[in-house]
Amino acid sequence: MRLLQRSETGEFSLTKDLDGDDPIPPYAILSHTWGLDTEEVTFEDMTNGTGENTPGYGKLFNAEEKLSSFANTSNARSFVLSNGS
Repeated sequence: MRLLQRSETGEFSLTKDLDGDDPIPPYAILSHTWGLDTEEVTFEDMTNGTGENTPGYGKLFNAEEKLSSFANTSNARSFVLSNGS
């Protein structure tokens, strides 16, 4: 499992692949509405650094803002985006 996180410089990245005995940090699952396939940020976009070029990249900022509000009452600093299905 990989989580999205935002650095202090404002860049989004993925955590390392959390697997086996790796401790899983506190995280939130945030729901959103999917756009067209050509608009959404994919795992590949995030791993090769091209996610900023997609229209859906702004959703990451919206999700992170919600997480920041939530983080005031929890330790969550990472998140997963889900389409609610």
